[in-house]
This record gives sequence, structure tokens and C-alpha cells, in this order.
Amino acid sequence: MGAGSGSGVFEAATGDGPPLPPAAAEQRSREIRAAVDGLLQIRRLTLRQGGDPRAVPAEWERRRPVRAVALVLESGGITPSSVDAAGARLSTGYRVGAGERPGTVVVEWLGPPGAGVAQEEAASLGACVPVLERFGWDALLYRGPRGRRFLEVEPMGS
Repeated sequence: MGAGSGSGVFEAATGDGPPLPPAAAEQRSREIRAAVDGLLQIRRLTLRQGGDPRAVPAEWERRRPVRAVALVLESGGITPSSVDAAGARLSTGYRVGAGERPGTVVVEWLGPPGAGVAQEEAASLGACVPVLERFGWDALLYRGPRGRRFLEVEPMGS
């Protein structure tokens, strides 16, 4: 995850980090709120006069879409997946990664083997869509290899 690890640098949870210790949840919530406030401030400063800061991702978000989308999902209360030190999936949640096309992101719903995530992925990914749209991201649900669903995400108007 990166955040709260003592590095002093906030990193949005992409779903490929360690689980958040329960004792760190309140601090993490404050960090997320501060990061979103910063994101909206950047958008306000870079928007044309009269624009809605939630409607269009800023240029830095377009250059770092994985981080931006992960922040939006985490701020929306969507739970990230997590992995142990060996990379084994520990918990069910979203995972954000780079898409095949530049500037796109793929959001998957993953969990530990045997957790039944395939049965919940359509509803869980569907819950991500309005969260992303509120922050200016288009998200389309696709069915990939072996019938697994995923979202392809890109800035609105791209």
C-alpha cells in the first residue's frame, strides 16, 4: 500500500500491497481525505474558469492514471485487495493496474483462492463505476479471459 509505512509518502492502495492494520484505519482515512482535497485543489487551479473540479481529471492524473484511479476508489470506500510478502492474495477487493492502451487503467476484483470472487465481481465492479464517474473517469465493464469481468477506465472525454 505504501501509506503509513513510515516513508512519509502517501500512496493510494492499488490492491497489490499489504493489508491495512486495523489500528491504522483512522489515520489512513485522514490521509485519503487530505489526498482527495489536494487532488481537487489541483483540479481547481488547472481548470478553466467556471469548471467543475470533479468533472475532469487533471493532467497529472492522466499521466499517472493507476494512482489516480486507486485514490478515487479508496476515497469512495471501495476496499482494496491485499497480498502477503510472497504476493499471495490475502483479501478480496479491487486491484488497479495499467491498461493495454496508454492512459487507461484496468480494475479487477480479486481475492484469495476459493473466496468465490467470480460470483461477486460483477456487482462489486459495478459499485466502482459511479465512484469513478463522480471524479471524471469513464468505466466500462468487460468480460475477459475465462469469463472474468474487469473495468477499463479512462478519463472522461478521451
